[in-house]
Amino acid sequence: MANYRDPKLKVFTCNANPELAREIVEHIGTPLGNSEAVHFSDGECQIKLNESVRGADVFVIQPTCAPVNETLMELLVMVDALKRASAKSINVVIPYYGYARQDRKARARDPITAKLVANLIETAGAHRIIAMDLHATQIQGFFDIPVDHLLGVPILGKYFQDKGLPDIVVVSPDHGGVTRARKLAERLEAPIAIIDKRRPEPNVAEVMNIVGNIEGKTAIIIDDIIDTAGTITLAANALVEAGAREVYACCTHPVLSGPAIERIDSSKIRELVVTNTIPLPPEKQIEKIKVLSVAPIIGEAIIRVHEELSVSKLFD
Repeated sequence: MANYRDPKLKVFTCNANPELAREIVEHIGTPLGNSEAVHFSDGECQIKLNESVRGADVFVIQPTCAPVNETLMELLVMVDALKRASAKSINVVIPYYGYARQDRKARARDPITAKLVANLIETAGAHRIIAMDLHATQIQGFFDIPVDHLLGVPILGKYFQDKGLPDIVVVSPDHGGVTRARKLAERLEAPIAIIDKRRPEPNVAEVMNIVGNIEGKTAIIIDDIIDTAGTITLAANALVEAGAREVYACCTHPVLSGPAIERIDSSKIRELVVTNTIPLPPEKQIEKIKVLSVAPIIGEAIIRVHEELSVSKLFD
């Protein structure tokens, strides 16, 4: 553990992922700010800041994961409290950005909710965003304040490098994830394959065919979010049927809602590697799932922002 004792650096958290916040401050070597996010019986939330933040660079760690409306509201109220308490700067660390998949008008009269959330956070008083693996990189442009966009690929890539798997092929579960798959493939010095699928309706995927050579290889499927796990388990089963020796899967954000755990447990996936941007409750911690920590990279980003150093060094 480092020892970073700068009284002008303060780190707070709400209720979404306090364990990750504790890991981050342990990495930095600074105490976690004394605050409370409490809820009244009607569901309203109240933030209590139990220490002064006047003139401080404050970092608030809060992924807007499930229950997304509750965690988002906690974040907004926390930012407002810090602004009214005269914090010098309010830096919002969002390891997982809820509503990110509503980033464009897919049909007539669709809202662009990812942009609305950006507006809300900015209006509340945030000065900077530190996010991780945004579902769509253009969300950075939804903000009119600086956004530091951290990547999960270096963490996932190092895990698989250390594992030393033979004959790897990195698989993108759809065309949209090819750039992410290529970044992992470059780290593992492996070729890529693409699953060409169509989605008849939300959370329903139908595998069409596999582009690339996967026969006899160790396939690693990479995605940014695994939600109901329909896409990833269909892809794994299709890869095995097409001749892949074994299938691993990885993602940054384990949303894992609905039937996800059951699907993963009964699928051809040998191991699912995720990060702790979203906390996994005990009932989701099955043997197949390996959790890696993003605390070191977020901790380093916080120090670099506070000291006005380059954050892009963390991408190397």
